Amino acid sequence: MPSTFLKILSPFVRVMPEVKAPDREVSFREKIVWTLIVLVVFLIMSHLPLYGVDPDVGTDYLWAMRVILASTRGTLMELGIGPIVTAGLVMQLLSGSKIINVDFGDPEDRALFTGGQKVLALFMTAFQAIAYIIGQAYGALTPTNQIIVFAQLFISGVVVILMDELVQKGWGLGSGVSLFIMTNVAGQVLWNMLDFTQVESTGPFGYIGPDGTDATGLPNGIIAAILSNIMRAFGLGNANAVDAMWLVIRDPAYSTPSLFTLTITFVIFGAVIWLESVRVEIPLQYAKYRGMKARYPIKLLYTSNIPVILAQALFANILFFGQMIWGSFNSDGSNPFLGWIGIFEKDPSSGRLIATWGLAKYITPPQGLFHILNEGIEGWLHIFVYAGVMILLCWGFSKVWVDISGIAPRDVSRQLLNSGYMVPGFRTSEKVMERLLERYIPVVAGLGGFLIGILAATADIMGALASGTGILLMVSIIKQYYEQIAKAQLSEMGGEGVAGLLGIL
Repeated sequence: MPSTFLKILSPFVRVMPEVKAPDREVSFREKIVWTLIVLVVFLIMSHLPLYGVDPDVGTDYLWAMRVILASTRGTLMELGIGPIVTAGLVMQLLSGSKIINVDFGDPEDRALFTGGQKVLALFMTAFQAIAYIIGQAYGALTPTNQIIVFAQLFISGVVVILMDELVQKGWGLGSGVSLFIMTNVAGQVLWNMLDFTQVESTGPFGYIGPDGTDATGLPNGIIAAILSNIMRAFGLGNANAVDAMWLVIRDPAYSTPSLFTLTITFVIFGAVIWLESVRVEIPLQYAKYRGMKARYPIKLLYTSNIPVILAQALFANILFFGQMIWGSFNSDGSNPFLGWIGIFEKDPSSGRLIATWGLAKYITPPQGLFHILNEGIEGWLHIFVYAGVMILLCWGFSKVWVDISGIAPRDVSRQLLNSGYMVPGFRTSEKVMERLLERYIPVVAGLGGFLIGILAATADIMGALASGTGILLMVSIIKQYYEQIAKAQLSEMGGEGVAGLLGIL
């Protein structure tokens, strides 16, 4: 029976705009078209500025998490996927702590839970839009402009929720959240590699640039900088080439892309691909065709990148509300209790609030190893606290996500039996298969969450182009899309046996 909380949300679920699930088989080509349409709309919204605001005025509250949240400052995608992920985080915490009771084996309960999550995402969109306006993220606005900005952010949030639902319900490939994260991170990576529009304002000791200072004038993008430096070495530029060792690290105080961060990026690529390939395979037999065998793979990263997304969403919300609380109630640092949540300093050049103390400081993603080690003992403490919290959250979210997302042993056993599969040597019984899967799935899910937490923390600490966690998510999502496209193409080849084996081989 649904909990009181879900009953309260049920009237809103009924009036929420909804994307209907397809009542026919959607072809692979049609899925590609819908996915591309959603992607184009997302890119347009990411570059369409908000009417009535000046993005250079005010405070950038989400600067540390924009890559992960697919958010772009001063545009219709200001809030990004934050409300959606936050709603999922809240519902998962409520379900995992048994504050709300949901029978995920009951389709009606699961549908109400999913609908409630969408309603909560809508509420979070309105709440965050209001918080942005009250917190003067765009400076002081007139009442008319406040209404206009709220309407833009709220309508954009509704569009993002519906686009995510459209992709998830089978019209597209994967999920909208994953698609938006992948696109945003990939864009940032390419920008940090190829950016030639901005130039380096510092350089190695003793270097004299064309303007008489130590500024090298090399492009910020590391690949662009390497090519420019090679041209200078052959006398094709109007400045002297710098020592190649400078490009290995560059100036950590400015977090400029370097060969070190480029190398870390490729290491993360390889590590994620390897972890995605590790799996335990359970032998199956197809009952309709005697002798036809298959395998059910239980991946080491059983819950994929979901734990990392939820952990980063939790960090983003703590930072966001910590900045709001500090600016409204503790800007002078006189309240020690609120100080433990976070104390901030505003960077006048970027409009960012930088956490200098409290929980907010230690859950702010590190901006690279060399940058954080400049802080001395506090830098080491930052590393250990950030890594510990990230690993613990990923482990916990991975364990809980198994139960609420339809991939628990009871769900998998039911799906396999309904598809006509059995485990050789075992009775054809849902309970028997569930007990067999319980030997593997909870252990693998917990271990996978623990390892993905270690990799995410390491990636953020060591530094990478765009964001360590962002790179991890991007590679993982690209790998998932590759598998989904391969399965979709295979399904169109036809055949009952082939269609039945999808997701099993």
